[in-house]
Amino acid sequence: MNPYKEDDRAIEIVEVQEEEKSILRQLLELYEYDFSEFNDRDVNKLGLYGYTYFDHYWTDDDRDAYFIKVNGNLAGFIMINEHCHLYPNETAKSIAEFFVMRKYRKSGVGIEAAMHIFDKYTGNWEVLQHGKNDVSKLFWEKVIHAYTDGKFELKDVVTEDWTGQGIVFNNAAR
Repeated sequence: MNPYKEDDRAIEIVEVQEEEKSILRQLLELYEYDFSEFNDRDVNKLGLYGYTYFDHYWTDDDRDAYFIKVNGNLAGFIMINEHCHLYPNETAKSIAEFFVMRKYRKSGVGIEAAMHIFDKYTGNWEVLQHGKNDVSKLFWEKVIHAYTDGKFELKDVVTEDWTGQGIVFNNAAR
């Protein structure tokens, strides 16, 4: 039985191929638009937000990008890296960006996608939430509590651009 499937809904986590970069770039614009209510960013002169490290996901070994698909349809993405604020001197994975399109929110897609990606990578994890994004805080606390059976730590975090909270855990013993 597939633990990431509910009823007839099939959720897949599919690595973004280099020839699919333009699709991810478009989804990132939707994500950045949603996120602008928290980080107060404006679009550039071309009407785009842009993403500074976008091309690094195909050149750096410590970055991976995945589409979230539901029944074969794009439903969002997950971007992972090893650039951690709370594990600066250890190897750890970090959810760099996580986006579920509005149609699929509050349906369990995000929860299943997050648990799937945690299962894919064993070891230390860091998941940060912007201090103004209360929905994100509640989502990640719920997901990680369920995933780890409550074995995680909440920490304050300060990045270059914002303050918020971070959740750290290790899934090696899971």
